[in-house]
Amino acid sequence: MEPDFYDKVFQVVKQIPSGRVTTYGAIAKMLGVGQASRMIGWALNKCGSEKEFVPAHRVVNRNGLLTGKNAFPGERMMQELLENEGVKVENDRVLMFKEIFWDPKDLLK
Repeated sequence: MEPDFYDKVFQVVKQIPSGRVTTYGAIAKMLGVGQASRMIGWALNKCGSEKEFVPAHRVVNRNGLLTGKNAFPGERMMQELLENEGVKVENDRVLMFKEIFWDPKDLLK
């Protein structure tokens, strides 16, 4: 994967509003790589080295599960970051997922 792709992913993720979440798949579709959700995850695994903060904790799987939590320091860090923004999480799943889902396609409007 090229760094250019990572930058595109990071730019989308930086637009996710606090207290909202989106999915790897929604980002992939927005970037025109619809079936490449894993590529989004790989890119987000590299965002820790970015100068500007990339809120990767706001990206979950299509069922609202915190599947990326292992990329964060400490087992509960991803959940804690979300809860600090008012997102309720139980058993590694975002509650009210559909209500707080943010669609990156909104950036195209």
